[in-house]
Amino acid sequence: MDILILGGSSFLGRAYVTDAVARGHRVTTFNRGVSGPDHEGVEAVHGDRNAPDDLARLVADRSWDAVVDTSGQQPYAVARTARLLRDRAGHYSFVSSVHAFAEWPAKAVDESAPTLDCPADTPPDQPPANALKAGCERAVTEHFGDRVSLLNCGLLIGPYENVGRLPWWLERIARGGRVVLPGDPGRAVQLIDARDFAAFGLGLLESGRTGRYVTTGPTGGTTVGGLLQACVDATGAEAELVPVDDDTLLAAGVQPWTELPLWTPDNPDWAGIWQADTSRARAAGLRTRPVEETVHDTWAWLRRRGPRTTPYTQGSTPLGIAAEKEEKVLAQAR
Repeated sequence: MDILILGGSSFLGRAYVTDAVARGHRVTTFNRGVSGPDHEGVEAVHGDRNAPDDLARLVADRSWDAVVDTSGQQPYAVARTARLLRDRAGHYSFVSSVHAFAEWPAKAVDESAPTLDCPADTPPDQPPANALKAGCERAVTEHFGDRVSLLNCGLLIGPYENVGRLPWWLERIARGGRVVLPGDPGRAVQLIDARDFAAFGLGLLESGRTGRYVTTGPTGGTTVGGLLQACVDATGAEAELVPVDDDTLLAAGVQPWTELPLWTPDNPDWAGIWQADTSRARAAGLRTRPVEETVHDTWAWLRRRGPRTTPYTQGSTPLGIAAEKEEKVLAQAR
């Protein structure tokens, strides 16, 4: 197949490109050329999807069997891209998010769950918001109709992760000592390796499947304790995981999700966060590797990459708890 990948140099996009090339597809990537090197064996077109001239240069004298959009964040930009591509591509696969669902994370979701209210013609340059992914979905569907697959992504981990949730934990545990194990160690979490996500997305293209798919790890695939123990095992660190309950963490002012990545208190606001129903995707071929394998491979990549010079962030929010604050929490846990 001739496949256009919007993105293609960072984390999930990189996973798509690597797998697509390995399968023998002819791949064109379109990105700004700043997030990482171009993959060997692709036609790399550098440009900004927000720049009309760059998009026009991309589509000139080119056509594809399918488009994979791993970089769409703003409905306005996605609509413009889809409008230009609708007569030059047979299929549009859009990487959306479970954030697009109106009732998530308070409730479990599946493909029938309502999405947030955000129109396809939302004006450009909106501040980050969960509803924007829902608007992007509408923008794609408006121009490609039933030639669309929408993949509502869960939490991605794996080598080359660019947010840094799993890398932060691996690097913290590698330093050893007493480490906060947040909340209930047995609480299930849903995680998916970016390589498994990409393999599923490409499989949909190859089989011609369309529609919406909730795409994440299996319910109960691992636990908070199991994930962090896998980090201990992978790093070989002399680290002691110290369970600290939700109430103690909240009383200490620890911010869920960011100061201790992936930690969410066991309360109604977060009740459905790790309960997404992936049965439709699994019936369509989604397969996910054990979390221990992903953790091992991510640690191997981190060792090859070397120390990071800037903090991990989610948007503008730094990830990770300060050492002094962690010590105070651990002292209270005693």
